[in-house]
Order: sequence, then structure tokens, then C-alpha cells
Amino acid sequence: MIFCRGDFSRPSVRRITGKPLTGVRGRLKSPPHAAAVPVPAKPATTSTRNPEVIDSMKTALVSGLLLSALFSVSSHAALNAGDKAPDFNAQASLAGKAFNYSFKDALKKGPVVVYFYPSAFTGGCNLHAHTFAEKSDRFAALGATVIGVSLDSIGRLNAFSADPEYCAGKVAVASDPDGKIARSFDLKIADTPSGRKDTRGADIDHGRVDRVTYVVGSDGKIAATIGGVAPVANVDSALEAVSRLAAARR
Repeated sequence: MIFCRGDFSRPSVRRITGKPLTGVRGRLKSPPHAAAVPVPAKPATTSTRNPEVIDSMKTALVSGLLLSALFSVSSHAALNAGDKAPDFNAQASLAGKAFNYSFKDALKKGPVVVYFYPSAFTGGCNLHAHTFAEKSDRFAALGATVIGVSLDSIGRLNAFSADPEYCAGKVAVASDPDGKIARSFDLKIADTPSGRKDTRGADIDHGRVDRVTYVVGSDGKIAATIGGVAPVANVDSALEAVSRLAAARR
């Protein structure tokens, strides 16, 4: 079950055939003395089959997506770059083992990526955690740590943090069962519809929060707020923001 923003229904499209309408009322007739209208010559265009053109277009597209992600936030995310990030402590899990997480202590080591997600063991969130796990070494090389936050119980998160397909023992995830941490970051909590199950077939018995990531500098101020994008783009945008913080420290 994927709790992702951005699922859009396919718009209705009417096919235009170019054929004249039939029927008494719909029959089209040409005027008796219609003058021929010259067709303008088609302007020359640069072929997009040129490999250099294609590479240039891809580079521009990727750069544009990353840039827009940094400035595109959820409608429920009010904390922006320059705001002070709220402090929090929580029970968290890493590699299947619970521990007490301190945001304040984490900031002493460097920038912190705080990523909120709807629920463990759901399609989009599984991919989100997996991508963070895959790129955990790159975040660490830039001096940053990552902490996921959801309304899952610590029991669910112990399984999620240890699962080799998701957090893989590389990403810590914190439990925010009452949504207190999410609300301190100005995120709203929504109820999960009754009967919803996760990818394991277990009931999802907690509320959910939008997928929003905050990149917080070691000074405790938010450097970037990332929302409204797909899981992989969310991680890439967070890594880009952390890279900029690292470059500024040099």
C-alpha cells in the first residue's frame, strides 16, 4: 500500500480523427469559392536524435527535478530553510535493536537528515528506506546522519530496520506513535482508513504523515525542506542539499 502524494488519475482524452462529421446536421461543406490557403513552410529543427542533444536534455531535466524538489514542499510542511529545527528525543531502531535517539546529540556529529514517511512496510516507504540505505555511505562521507520518523510502533520498526530489503541495518528509524515529533515540524497527521494492510499483510494500525524530508545543518537550522516528490527523488535531493552544506564548510 503506497501512501504517496502524486498519484494522478488519467485524464479523459478525445480522439480527433480529422474526418468530416457525418449526418444531416453534422455534414461539413466547403464554401463555393474558397480560396486556397498557402501552408507555411515547417521551420527547421534540431534533431533530438543527436546523442549530444539527448545528453544535454537529460542533464537539464535531472538538474531541474532536483532543484524543484528542494523548493517544492508538502502543503502541510510549514518549516522552511532558515527555520530552527525543533529538538526531539525518541525510541528508535537500528538493525533490529531499539535505542534512545537524541536529535541534539546527532547534531553534534554533523548535519542530520530527518525524513518523515507514512508507514513502514508500504510500497513507497519501502523504496524510500531502501534508497537511503543504498546511499548511506555517501551521506556518511559528507558527515551527515539519517533518521527516519513515522507513527509506527517500535515493534514494527525493529522488523523494518533489520529487513535487508529496506533499512538493511544501515538506516535508523524513530517511533513517533502520538505524532508529537511530526507536529513539532508542522506536519499534519491523517488517519489511516480502516482495513488497510501493509506489504506483509499486517494491519496498519496507526496514523500517517506526509513524505517530507528536512536537511538540518549542524547549527540546528533547516537547510532544505523536500516534499511533494517521489521517494528516490526525495533521497537524491537530500543528498544534494547535504553536499552543498559540506562544500560550504570547506
